[in-house]
Amino acid sequence: MGLALLSFLAIFLLIGSAGLLIFFRAGMAQRLSAVITPNSEAESFLGRLKLNRAGSSLKSVVQPLDKLLPKSTQELSVARKRLLRAGFREDADLRLLYGSKVLAPLLLCLLAAVTGLSNIGPFFVYALALGLGYLLPDFWLGRRIKARQLDIRVGLPDFLDLMVVCIEAGLSLDQGLARATEELALSQPEVCDEFGLVMLEQRAGRQRVDAWKELAERVDIDVIRTLVTAIIQAEQFGTSISKTLRVYSDTLRVQRRQRVEEMAAKMAVKLVFPLVLFIFPSLFVVALGPAMIVMKESFEKYFK
Repeated sequence: MGLALLSFLAIFLLIGSAGLLIFFRAGMAQRLSAVITPNSEAESFLGRLKLNRAGSSLKSVVQPLDKLLPKSTQELSVARKRLLRAGFREDADLRLLYGSKVLAPLLLCLLAAVTGLSNIGPFFVYALALGLGYLLPDFWLGRRIKARQLDIRVGLPDFLDLMVVCIEAGLSLDQGLARATEELALSQPEVCDEFGLVMLEQRAGRQRVDAWKELAERVDIDVIRTLVTAIIQAEQFGTSISKTLRVYSDTLRVQRRQRVEEMAAKMAVKLVFPLVLFIFPSLFVVALGPAMIVMKESFEKYFK
């Protein structure tokens, strides 16, 4: 038995080491081929082009379905604002949103019919599928907006610090904004995307105050609104922009630390419910289970 176990372990180690060697060799060969032959960039470009074509074909299927839904002007305005806050600025995105509101209920109804869930209660199941499918794109869009706003909230202090460095180095506010947007485009894409749009609006001839107010309205975050108000007031009263940005960046970091401390303080209260509902019953079963079994056996002996 021991010899068989040792042989099994030896064969397992040999197979695992061979797999690791093959894996690392394949990765090394891929890296070497990427350095030696520049055709890999062309292949990656072709791969991205295929993905874009697949996405465009999917959009061409979903977008015409938006005509089936009645839409008011106010509803379209609210949906367009939500798409802007999520980072979708093309006109086709609005059609894609309403098209998905038609396609998702149909897919859920088809899924209910294929899986046999409709046999439980056809009216209830299909009504639930239609309602859930209609609201599902809105739920996804809301989560996308919250995730983007969180990324902007987290990356804003670093962006402001770089702007302070640029302004104190002698650049103007617009030049510092452009340089910070260029430098942090990879690490903070959401923040740079919004501030880059502000820069493009100013280059197109829009007033600086209007462009910054449009940023606050488009992003709809309290920290951005406060930042825009501080910059506008600093420009109107002639105070130092760099000091304003530095103070506000420090304030954001203090608020972030306070928010984390608040979440940590709430953790003890939130742990009460899983402790009472899941952990304590299992502890009671483990601790009192043997005693209950012994008591049961003892009572069976006396009452026989």
